[in-house]
Amino acid sequence: MEKSKPYVILSAATSIDGKIATVTGDSKLSSKLDGIRLHKLRSKVDAILVGKNTVLLDDPMLTVRHTKGKNPIRIVLDSKGSISKNSKIIQTSKKIPTIVVVSNKITKSNLERLKKFPIEIIIAGKNSIDIKLLLKKLSYKKIKSVLVEGGGTTNWEFIKNGLFDELIITLSPFLIGGKDAVSLVEGDGFRKITNSPILRLKSTMRLKNHLVLNYVKV
Repeated sequence: MEKSKPYVILSAATSIDGKIATVTGDSKLSSKLDGIRLHKLRSKVDAILVGKNTVLLDDPMLTVRHTKGKNPIRIVLDSKGSISKNSKIIQTSKKIPTIVVVSNKITKSNLERLKKFPIEIIIAGKNSIDIKLLLKKLSYKKIKSVLVEGGGTTNWEFIKNGLFDELIITLSPFLIGGKDAVSLVEGDGFRKITNSPILRLKSTMRLKNHLVLNYVKV
């Protein structure tokens, strides 16, 4: 693991056919037992990261609720700084440390608007967010572990750049189908199997009808 970046865990619940949400944005794939497992994991990391689309679609709190433990720092990737002031993350930012990551493309008005809230703003990247630069900046802040609970686009950014260390997938007993449903990994994708990161199966865990697969990047 590089010392210049935190330990990164990609986490998601998918249907058997690899979708994380339907075309309408329905992503309720996890179970109660799996939710408890996920919240225990959240309590052990320094930060939790999502993209702006996850905030827009799900309006999550990204806190620890179903178990005891500390809330991680919440990080939102939002290149243009367009996150709504009414989102739960912004509304609770006084109580829970929150970072909004933007690029130099952010408008002056959006930057001024964000500065009115008790959040930290990190600029990382020229026209879009540079994940490698962001992880380096997080490392400077002594953030040693990051749990990525993003959508397919965010996952692809970490995967294509090889900037993750572990992958935890909950395989849920559903079939979604459809070319416009959201896949675990979006983006351009790899043209050859040999371009894929090499993963080693670390453990499996059955939670009634769900299966949790834990892989580490070799």
